[in-house]
Amino acid sequence: MPIIAPMLSPWESRHFHAEPHFAVVGAGIVGLFAALFHKRANPAHHVLVLERGVYPSGASVKNAGFACFGSPSELLADIQKEGLGIALARVEMRWQGLLNLRAELGDAKIGFQPTGGHEVYRAHDPLYTRVREKFDALNDSLLPLFKKPVYRWNADGPGSFGLAPALKMATTDLEGAVDTGAMMRTLLQKAQSEGVLVRTSALVKAMDEKADHVRIQLADDTVIKAGHVLLATNGFTPLLAPELDVIPARAQVIITEPIESLQLKGTFHFDEGFYYFRDLGGAVLLGGGRNLNMVGETTTEEGTTDQIQNALENFLRDIVLPGKDFRIAQRWSGIMAMGTSSKAPLIERIGKRTTVAVRLGGMGVAIGIEVARRAVGSL
Repeated sequence: MPIIAPMLSPWESRHFHAEPHFAVVGAGIVGLFAALFHKRANPAHHVLVLERGVYPSGASVKNAGFACFGSPSELLADIQKEGLGIALARVEMRWQGLLNLRAELGDAKIGFQPTGGHEVYRAHDPLYTRVREKFDALNDSLLPLFKKPVYRWNADGPGSFGLAPALKMATTDLEGAVDTGAMMRTLLQKAQSEGVLVRTSALVKAMDEKADHVRIQLADDTVIKAGHVLLATNGFTPLLAPELDVIPARAQVIITEPIESLQLKGTFHFDEGFYYFRDLGGAVLLGGGRNLNMVGETTTEEGTTDQIQNALENFLRDIVLPGKDFRIAQRWSGIMAMGTSSKAPLIERIGKRTTVAVRLGGMGVAIGIEVARRAVGSL
């Protein structure tokens, strides 16, 4: 039976307040794609997405817009920790995800730019020595997937991009950048056009699984009964399912005002991805520094701290824009999700009628569509 609220017309009751067969909590890249895929597979089903913000408001719209699959130092660290097979399977998921994202939404609609991706190193940093020693072996390992060498040393890169001159750089032509706002707006419109109902300003406060439905309570005390619920809440998952291995991780970001004669072009990683930067409309976007205070940044509270903001500005001054004046135009943060023992996404049924698809590890642009597809396929 539909939920009949006071003073509703039968049209409202039927089309907006009917009990959903499939409800998704979170209108990010995973949530919207999951709703879309379920609706395509089950056209007669009422599919509802519940989003806490007025618009999509999580990491999907707050990230830096990197269309990447992993820098050399990150991949080598993953191989050392988890083994070659697991690390390469994750790279394949990221690469296939990027291809499928572009095919599903279209390059023009998501602002995709094939800018190339780069990792920079201090010449005397032990990290550079480790990458240099294993560089050829890493390319050999990736050859079966990409059919050509992925990374190359770029001796002219630091100078041509205006970076600090004492840096070393590895480059791949296979990565790029997206406009995450355009991406999410396109995905939202696509899901709605194919029959998915999206309810915004709908903060879920509690869920209770019953024998024949899941009872969802919103912050305004509205109660919704759904046949099955998918949690696509990523870093905010501990607020609803604290028993899961999902650790929130805040990422702080700044963007400068436009820089005159900016040479920077592309997406860049530093220190195993703990710092990342790119050009954006003649300005520099820079995020990172979470490793300076891992405990403090393990939070679902959005905001910034003096410690990390100062570190980001110093990084701009020393590495990205040496000798240039700059002013900060905006500061913000987003909440990612990590695991204590694995970088793999968590796709798991946690009840007869409840599934989670979370823990994207800061790679939501690359793997979001694949996490959604696997989650829906597991139902």
